[in-house]
Amino acid sequence: MLPPSFSTSHERMHLMFRISKDSPAYYITSVAKDRLPVFRTTALKNIACAALDEARRSAGFLLLAHVLMIDHLHAIIGSELKPSKVLQYVNGIVAHRVIGFLKTNGHELSPKKLRHAKKDREYHYSLWDHHPQAKVLTSEDVVLQKVNYVHQNPVRAGLVKRAEDYQWSSVRCWSGSVREDEPLMIDIDKVAWRAYKRGAASR
Repeated sequence: MLPPSFSTSHERMHLMFRISKDSPAYYITSVAKDRLPVFRTTALKNIACAALDEARRSAGFLLLAHVLMIDHLHAIIGSELKPSKVLQYVNGIVAHRVIGFLKTNGHELSPKKLRHAKKDREYHYSLWDHHPQAKVLTSEDVVLQKVNYVHQNPVRAGLVKRAEDYQWSSVRCWSGSVREDEPLMIDIDKVAWRAYKRGAASR
């Protein structure tokens, strides 16, 4: 059973989230250890997206935008939790699922590259760089700027010419052109937008 404080927060979050100084969104960046191309394959991208969805359900936050690149991810999240707690859910669950897959399936990216030596010949595995970032966004204008930045990541990296052609982002959810095989849906309809119009942040 969830603790009462979590249940109450979870219920309030799903009434309607209003972006403001009192209830900001968070812009999260998590980078793989040593910039390893952890998310190069479709299988690992699928696992990461499912894990991000699991983190959303576990923490009760709203996922407003995301992009998954080969060595990092960006996400914009609405939550009453502290940024450090949101990062704990996102990074912890994604790392657990990805490292578990690498350890149990033969894969070109050896989990040895993600481990750190401990005492008594034991090892600790770490997917992420030790300096994840969570920036506070207190207005719709700033959120929309970050949404556009997130969606343009694959274009800047030379992976696609149009943001909509990159499968592993939320750009089509924002533009209203969702595919049947969308890897991860988002929660923009659960935000009490003041000025946003669908499609405005996808251009």
